Amino acid sequence: MRSKLRPAHLRWILNLWPPFAAAGIRVTRLSNDWRDARVELRMRPWNRNYVGTHFGGSLFAMTDPFWMLMTLQSLGREYIVWDRAGAIEFVKPGRGTVAAEFRLDAEVLDAMRAATAGGERHLHWFETDVVDAGGEVVARVRKQLYVRRKRR
Repeated sequence: MRSKLRPAHLRWILNLWPPFAAAGIRVTRLSNDWRDARVELRMRPWNRNYVGTHFGGSLFAMTDPFWMLMTLQSLGREYIVWDRAGAIEFVKPGRGTVAAEFRLDAEVLDAMRAATAGGERHLHWFETDVVDAGGEVVARVRKQLYVRRKRR
């Protein structure tokens, strides 16, 4: 593991972190192996946009740190992991509670290790759907990570 910080503690910290708390973002699950997470965004009077739907910045923010944090913790101390790029596509207006789920597969981690074994950098795109209570896609978020083994 990368640090002694436990997932339950990070979940607690993120739920109290002012940018998440003020936006109505809540981490409802972060697995003990750092490979599975769920985040929800509840509609509040202060996080609606002009037309009464979820603010697009909040939809992106709710997904922002998770691929990097999960990958960083899963790969361990010998790796550098950074967010490199991100994009969001708004599919339909978001109302009510929306959610995003993240699952980091062992195959993806193995591919990252293999691609960086000789010290090369590796760029990997992750995709996450933000869905409403009915399971309909509200937004599609893409995040690109930069991964490299630390130089000795």
